Amino acid sequence: MREARTAALDSLRGLALGDAFGETWFPVLRAGGDARALIRARRVPEAARWPWTDDTALAAALLRAAWPDGEVAQDAVAGEFGRTYLADDGRGYAAGMHELLPRLAADPAAWRAGSRALFGGEGSLGNGGAMRAAPLGALCARDPAVAARRAALAAEVTHRHPEGVAGAVAVALAAASAVTARAPVEPAALLRGVAARTPPGRVRDGVARAAALPSDTGPAEAAAVLGSGRRMRADDTVPFALWSAARHLDDLVGALWCTAEGLGDVDTTCAITGGVVAARVGTAGVPAPWLARAEPLPEWVARLAGQGPSPRAEEDRPDRA
Repeated sequence: MREARTAALDSLRGLALGDAFGETWFPVLRAGGDARALIRARRVPEAARWPWTDDTALAAALLRAAWPDGEVAQDAVAGEFGRTYLADDGRGYAAGMHELLPRLAADPAAWRAGSRALFGGEGSLGNGGAMRAAPLGALCARDPAVAARRAALAAEVTHRHPEGVAGAVAVALAAASAVTARAPVEPAALLRGVAARTPPGRVRDGVARAAALPSDTGPAEAAAVLGSGRRMRADDTVPFALWSAARHLDDLVGALWCTAEGLGDVDTTCAITGGVVAARVGTAGVPAPWLARAEPLPEWVARLAGQGPSPRAEEDRPDRA
């Protein structure tokens, strides 16, 4: 098994790469280009730089809050999210996050009421909790039950709907499995294991459907069956991203091409897939031109490995797990 902190940092790097790679396809689609044909031909867009989005910004913030042992103190996570948003709110945040995150910068404890109040009091069932969960799952890979519990706590800060939480749990479990699974990994078995530990509901059902797809299913067909994030819901995003990751668990580049072919919310699906696969294999096999184009992570990320435990304020301690 890979060392958990190394796997978590690699997961964040893969998530950021997937996010940036996926984001490059939206200009092609907006211009009316045949993105799927380019993807099948393995031709990347001409963009000189590949910026990442809120997916990476909040994944990095969550990892910083949970470093180095994977503890999740919800007020600390909320504070990191709020400060990250205020530092750069132009990363493509969803409307609900524009409402919630500025409040968390001023009062981290405001997540308790604010997260639940979104969408008429139902809480968000979007894919935001899931998109940032892979590095945390990698950090907690030794104990899947702990990974699932902490992913749920982290998701609740912004996504209180049970499906929004379940999406984060499923991704964290997949990343933990990617770190610990011995080769050869049977994709359907990995997905069945994730589904078994995911809370009941549409996300769990979708992951189970992903596990049952025939082995010769193509990405476009899988996306049509499972969803690829067009509705930006966890249940419409996570099953396909994990299906692609499980099919390419030892091939990050292949996983990203496969995921991109599903189109949809392609930056988020590629971020999820990239985070899961890179937790296992890192980014060593990524083409140098991709790495040169992709926006680098903040400098502080490279310094995390040498840091000890982050201080926790006393008022944060009851929320941790």
